[in-house]
Amino acid sequence: MKVLVAGGAGYIGSHCVRQLISAGHEPVVLDNLAYGHRASVPPGVRFVQADLGDATALDRLFKETKFDLVMHFAAFCYVGESVKTPMKYYINNCSATYTLLEAMMRHGVMKFVFSSTCATFGVPAKLPLVEDMPQAPINPYGQTKLDVENALKALAHGQGLSFAAFRYFNAAGAAEDGSIGEDHDPETHLIPLAIWAAQGKRPALEVFGTDYPTPDGTCLRDYVHVDDLSRAHIAAFDKLTKPGTALFYNLGTGKPTSVLEIIKAVEKVTGLKVPVKFAPRREGDPPALYADSSKAQRELGWKPKFMTVDDLVETAWRWHRARPGGYGDR
Repeated sequence: MKVLVAGGAGYIGSHCVRQLISAGHEPVVLDNLAYGHRASVPPGVRFVQADLGDATALDRLFKETKFDLVMHFAAFCYVGESVKTPMKYYINNCSATYTLLEAMMRHGVMKFVFSSTCATFGVPAKLPLVEDMPQAPINPYGQTKLDVENALKALAHGQGLSFAAFRYFNAAGAAEDGSIGEDHDPETHLIPLAIWAAQGKRPALEVFGTDYPTPDGTCLRDYVHVDDLSRAHIAAFDKLTKPGTALFYNLGTGKPTSVLEIIKAVEKVTGLKVPVKFAPRREGDPPALYADSSKAQRELGWKPKFMTVDDLVETAWRWHRARPGGYGDR
């Protein structure tokens, strides 16, 4: 299939581009490089620098190329920032996405794969999270993703759009060959922050909260490898042949891992000590979040390859060791 990958120069999008190529598809990357990296796009892959909300640029692109399907990874995703500057998130995550969907349908492209988030659930009443649990986001980031999910359902019902939306948990790791990985500015993910602290590239790693009702007092999260996420998205393609198909999947390993367990894994893999500074809880951090991914495994034949935190951290370490300055384009 010929696939437009919006946000294909970002962290998850760039990994998905490589997985698309491996699966025999032809990706075209659309990215405004606000957070993405041109160097993450493989040689030979067409790259279009444009904003998701630029209807003129989108029309030109859809006229030039007959796409079979669109994948969307171009959302802003910093929870704290979404609280401080919510309009930035509503404009990009909602308005620009609706512009993309309008352009798709004007040009007869009726298959869509959407990168959603477990943040649509808010603070869950029980765990693990399954797809039909109530959704009550507690921040603008999660709300914008839920708003798009609701728009997709309406478009499927009213206009025959077929889509799959993936709600996933803590994306982590890097390509196995070390060619691409995480390079965020600012960086908020635990594993790269722990690696940087171990390398002496940043002060001690702050651990927020040690009094949660968990085995070691720190938050439990579900860390899922970025390539496993990508493979699941691609596995949904064959499910979108019928007009009006609306699919939702949770993606995770189902194995909760604590902050302290991540730190221990980083120390084991790198052979370096992670300096730690303990701090009070952050407002809005649930004690635990992890997924029931049995629906994705059953319907898509998907199974995570990276089931241990050590294996996942090893891929991240390979990237950070090879590219201590990231892509070097900031």
